[in-house]
Amino acid sequence: MTLSFPNPSRSFDEKRNAVRFLGHDGMFEVRFFVEAGALAIAGAELGRSEASESKLLSAFDALRPSIYNVARKAHSSGRHDPYTLTAADFR
Repeated sequence: MTLSFPNPSRSFDEKRNAVRFLGHDGMFEVRFFVEAGALAIAGAELGRSEASESKLLSAFDALRPSIYNVARKAHSSGRHDPYTLTAADFR
């Protein structure tokens, strides 16, 4: 089965300072986090201002296709849960 993202919801996890989202591999739910630093580097929406929760969620929305591609690549290289996507994953 391939990893899919049928549920577009995402949330900010303050403890991890990351945006949380879910993927599905068949009937299995797979948790992902994208670190705020990765969104700040890749997200033009953030600019040079402080990364607030709403700005991080907006950056996630703007980058959703590339985030999903990076998540698929991470998932294909080995199964574990949760996955944490960092700035290095987007290079």
